[in-house]
Amino acid sequence: MLFKLALLSLKDRKNSVLLSVLAMTVSIVVLIGIEHIRQQTKANFANTISGVDLIVGARTSSMNLLLYSVFRIGNPTNNIRWDTYQAIANSKQVKWAIPISLGDSHKGFRVMGTTPEYFDFFSYGQKHGLTFKAGARFNHVFDVVLGADVANQLGYRLGDKITLAHGIGATSFSHHSANPFTVSGILARTGTPVDQTLHVSLQSIEAIHNSGPQTVQLSEALSLKDVQDDPSLQPKTITAFMVGLENKMAIFQFQRRVNEYALEPIVAILPGVALSELWQMMGMLENTLLLISVLVFIAASFGVSAMLLASIRERRHEINLLRMMGAPAYFLFLLIQAEALLITLLSCGLGLSLLSTCLWLFGDELVSQFGLNIDANLLTLNTLYVIMATMIASVLIAIIPSLTGYRHAKQLNN
Repeated sequence: MLFKLALLSLKDRKNSVLLSVLAMTVSIVVLIGIEHIRQQTKANFANTISGVDLIVGARTSSMNLLLYSVFRIGNPTNNIRWDTYQAIANSKQVKWAIPISLGDSHKGFRVMGTTPEYFDFFSYGQKHGLTFKAGARFNHVFDVVLGADVANQLGYRLGDKITLAHGIGATSFSHHSANPFTVSGILARTGTPVDQTLHVSLQSIEAIHNSGPQTVQLSEALSLKDVQDDPSLQPKTITAFMVGLENKMAIFQFQRRVNEYALEPIVAILPGVALSELWQMMGMLENTLLLISVLVFIAASFGVSAMLLASIRERRHEINLLRMMGAPAYFLFLLIQAEALLITLLSCGLGLSLLSTCLWLFGDELVSQFGLNIDANLLTLNTLYVIMATMIASVLIAIIPSLTGYRHAKQLNN
């Protein structure tokens, strides 16, 4: 009966209640949206790379090595020699090793030189391997495999010809136009930096930077197997390489061995640890966004409280009628509390529906523009905690108009 009376009372003041519900709905969208995106981003961030035990590069900070090797952000302090890579990759403790070479780009997207084994061993999320939406891995020297966002934003299809450029700027005046690449494959979306990367062979990286006569001959090579023993295409240096070990228990021992490598200053990092450290550095921004959303909700809650407080004078007839029917003074207190809860519940329902719809409609845009793979399903434990917190907050903030209504009812009794 209490909630039925509260609902009827809110209907009687539908105009002011509607404005309060809209303000509360916006605050709920902001609060739950930021919390959901924060949790999803954190999960995506941690799942950017998996199954890789170590990342090895020139000696630098773990953050810098992680950023340029995984997120394609920034530049390496130095390259490492090919013979260093071979010495470590051929170790009995190493199950697989994937070299990567960076430095070129195409219309603002990074180009990464690697080996065909990259598509076998690289994984993300819960050890999800790379899959092809169309085509296959590169088998010819001048084949290129595109990430999902590269293909979508630039409109490329299998068989299209593209030209790489030297450097990583969106605009370059140094193009490798003598050796166009053919799109041999397009990867399925991963929600990671892989989607914004063009993948080519290490041999092609050497070929496009080779000013000798071999470049002309290579354009007619049928496959990578035809040139794998060509010394002119053997990489001199690479940017970094990823390592998977036979025995996971030997990670720290192998890491110390790499860090103490005497022939070249190199460093090995654990990607999981480096990702956690990088996320902690972003903690201030994360907490600032959460604080802003909480303040928005508190402001909307005070608006609801002010609306309920202002309505008490208008509801004297209703209060008198309830008192004449024998309703005790505390009933008015509970009635106003019930109205605040109903407004908050309605706002939560509208907010969740609106936010879920927006994520469903613009999910692909978030991935392509910002690299955020956000799930439109908001029915999570964190969302439940946020809703419970908003209900408690609405009850606390509604205490002021509830006490005012209670005192008013007591005065009528006297």
